[in-house]
Amino acid sequence: MNAQQKSIRVLLADRNAVLLAHYYVRPEIQDIADVLGDSLALAQAAARSEARVIVFAGVHFMAQSAAILCPDKTILLPRPDAGCPLADRADAASILAMRKKEPDAVFVTYINSTAEVKALSDICCTSSNAAKVLASLPDGKKVVMLPDGNLARHMESVTGRTVLPWKGCCPIHDALTPQQVRRLKARHPNAPFAAHPECRPDVLALADFVGSTSAIIGFAGKSDATTILIGTEVGVLTELQKRHPEKTFIPASPDLFCADMKKITLGDIEKSLTTLEPTVTVPDDVSRAARAALDRMLAIS
Repeated sequence: MNAQQKSIRVLLADRNAVLLAHYYVRPEIQDIADVLGDSLALAQAAARSEARVIVFAGVHFMAQSAAILCPDKTILLPRPDAGCPLADRADAASILAMRKKEPDAVFVTYINSTAEVKALSDICCTSSNAAKVLASLPDGKKVVMLPDGNLARHMESVTGRTVLPWKGCCPIHDALTPQQVRRLKARHPNAPFAAHPECRPDVLALADFVGSTSAIIGFAGKSDATTILIGTEVGVLTELQKRHPEKTFIPASPDLFCADMKKITLGDIEKSLTTLEPTVTVPDDVSRAARAALDRMLAIS
């Protein structure tokens, strides 16, 4: 642990704070996080935290979710410009228009969304629990799933339900092509390919395993393979290599890199803990409605 990491750990203790970090953030931040996880694990950790301050090393929608679940706590996002292009693909006006078009549908919203969009939704999901969320809904009920169309299409294929996909995607995962995967598999014919459900259907069709970030980590641990091809953001390789130093993990593309997830630095966290800024808050009316959708998700997760 370097001097700056030690300083942050001291500040966390002094401020009665916890550091929640996503698998995609910088390795040096992952190393000192109180909780390292995917979106579901971090939402759960925020909901049960007894700390007075929650520092989020991730992107804006994650800090918003923490603010919704913990209205009595101070939520810090060291870089408020760390956004999510996927979350930006749905807005409140578009959801209201779709609700008028599909008044009887259940609106299932990926946690990668703004608080305003969550507030207009019936239930939230993550890539870890999306199938369980869909299974909890009444049979025969039409489902609108947003904002990630790739995740929606994958859930339709997995569950057999009719799912209306939103016209949105994660540009990082969606950019991975089947041609890239085939070339990589040709070079490593014995290596299984594990892909995130935010990838395109034609990429998922080539996968030996499809799952959330945490599920991919679990798959890597159970697999007998010594080399595994990874179809999600490269930040997860830090945890994979830490847990399984005897294995080789190869990103399916060097472009599986989220610049927003990498924006937060140790310096940003240290400054944020020193000043207790910038904070993330959500208006009460939006927060109450969004919390209902998040709570429904957490209750079955």
